[in-house]
Amino acid sequence: MPAAPVLIVFLGGMGGSPIEDLLGRALAEAALDLLEEALATDAFGGAVLVTDSDALAGRLPPGVDLDRDEEPFHFGRRLAAVVAQRGIHRPLYVGAGGVPLLRGSDLAAVARHLSEGEKIVIANNYFSADLVAFTPGEALQRIELPAGDNLLPRLLHGQAELESRPLPRSSGTQFNIDSPADLAILKLTGGAGPHLSRFLAGFQANLEPYRRLMSYLVDPKAEVLLAGRVGSQVWQYLERETACRLRVYSEERGMQAAGRDATGEARSLLAFHLREVGCRRFFTELGELADAACIDTRPLLAHLGVQAPRAGRFWSDLGCPEQVGEPFLREFTEAARQAPIPVVLGGHSLVAGGLMLLTEAAWREEDQRLLSQDGS
Repeated sequence: MPAAPVLIVFLGGMGGSPIEDLLGRALAEAALDLLEEALATDAFGGAVLVTDSDALAGRLPPGVDLDRDEEPFHFGRRLAAVVAQRGIHRPLYVGAGGVPLLRGSDLAAVARHLSEGEKIVIANNYFSADLVAFTPGEALQRIELPAGDNLLPRLLHGQAELESRPLPRSSGTQFNIDSPADLAILKLTGGAGPHLSRFLAGFQANLEPYRRLMSYLVDPKAEVLLAGRVGSQVWQYLERETACRLRVYSEERGMQAAGRDATGEARSLLAFHLREVGCRRFFTELGELADAACIDTRPLLAHLGVQAPRAGRFWSDLGCPEQVGEPFLREFTEAARQAPIPVVLGGHSLVAGGLMLLTEAAWREEDQRLLSQDGS
């Protein structure tokens, strides 16, 4: 019998301010859901939690090996060390907030595919991965170890010559938790595991802009504007699944994986216009183009060279300008809040799995509304 896959969950690097600490606690709950769901299936030979925190030390289910990471962190080197030290032939890596909607049966299906193959790599997103399963584990010795997880499937395919088998694109495989705005979406739409769901019950956020956006997604008379790192698969999904018209500005796909945000090479057509007209007029003009807007702000900020701390970006995503210290981002967030149309801000997950989740929830509510009308 071939060795069973081993689940490796990375949890850490999130903290330093109240909003970052909050997201860190949410990620810990998501990690616990992931570990419990996976090990309950008996599809895994064990699990490893790699973390810089003791937050879950007393709450881990049997079968989980706690690996405390106290060295300067480098994703690729840390993963390679965990795999090599434990002789893991079939690792399944997941970031703590990577796939919070996947259930144990979904993870077991990935484990089965991994057990049935040799020299393969399975990822939820070939270009920006949060889940990567591969065999053999020794393939890590034949690649340039990446600083982050996004590039891992491409390197395993291109440099270690593993066959790429990407997972089907769905809200479950594409939604991940990168920002507190993703928690707001998950609180509204549901679907999280039990530990994260209990956390979300006490999470406070203004959900009204998301609700208003949802109403337009199922309205044939409406037009919704999307901007940022909008992938073609998401665009195709929205063309099929939404009733509204779409106005899409897809810019800087793969920006972070390629390091274009760090080098200053990122360029955005919307950012050129924003710089010329200013924040208030920018959002006034968006109101002439659409009934609602959904904006991944990272390409805009990278183009403009705005060095906002992570905490400031998080507060901006939640529509709280009074909590944002960086002057431009505070002005931008305030203008978005005062815009004549609902504006939802966030990162890449917002214009990927987040929009998928909101669309699914919008149709559920629309179906319930129609059923209640028929029954009245």
